[in-house]
Amino acid sequence: MPELPEVEVVRRGLERWVSGRVVADVEVLHPRAVRRHVAGGADFGSRVAGHRIGLVQRRGKYLWLPLADSAQSVLAHLGMSGQLLVQPQEAPDEKHLRIRMRFADVQGTELRFVDQRTFGGLSLHDNTPDGLPDVIAHIARDPLDTAFDDDAFHLALRRRRTTIKRALLDQSLISGVGNIYADEALWRAKLHYERPTGTFTRPRTAELLGHVRDVMNAALAVGGTSFDSLYVNVNGESGYFDRSLDAYGRENEPCRRCGAAIRRRPWMNRSSYFCPRCQRPPRAAS
Repeated sequence: MPELPEVEVVRRGLERWVSGRVVADVEVLHPRAVRRHVAGGADFGSRVAGHRIGLVQRRGKYLWLPLADSAQSVLAHLGMSGQLLVQPQEAPDEKHLRIRMRFADVQGTELRFVDQRTFGGLSLHDNTPDGLPDVIAHIARDPLDTAFDDDAFHLALRRRRTTIKRALLDQSLISGVGNIYADEALWRAKLHYERPTGTFTRPRTAELLGHVRDVMNAALAVGGTSFDSLYVNVNGESGYFDRSLDAYGRENEPCRRCGAAIRRRPWMNRSSYFCPRCQRPPRAAS
């Protein structure tokens, strides 16, 4: 699934091309694309039409379009293959076009939700007092959020009594970090993915958070990581941070720091990539 940098790249594009525009109508072309809106496609479209889109927001991997003149938001679930594309109205429909949103202006573009695997979708939700769709109120702030509390994260990390990669992927603890960027940050920090969180000191936590932020900012600078041609920004352009990855996807290639062969291990139905020399496993995980 796309991670924080990919979603932030999409958010920035939507902020430029969609925020401030009034929705003229919404056409739902596949019922699964609005399955989280239990009243169905027609109801979803009628409730969104006529509203002005506010400043597009993101928390972690979650993206939403606030309806500026109401207390509701349209939450976008990108899932495994969802794309939000701003296209000219006369552009041919994409093969897997699921939802079309037209606007009441003369800009000549529309917002399209395209989803090959139909795991994603759009849904309408009430906002919390903090302005989040209520269904994601439990999601923690992400490390690029200016309000992210490093000290609170350290204390929660120590209390969680788990291993560090599990903690990094726990969206109630820290949001937006996925498998790729977790492996990259842990490589930079010279930490094994099975390192117990109870062993972390404040300086070690601060160092790790610094690497998480550095990896994400580097990915943002080039448009995110693109292993899959489905992960594109609103103009259909793919990122290319994968060319700069140090650990993820580099099994048997030499570590760029020490030369040892990068290893891959099955981990929670995924894979973990690490350097066996730079990232020594804790004794219990050896």
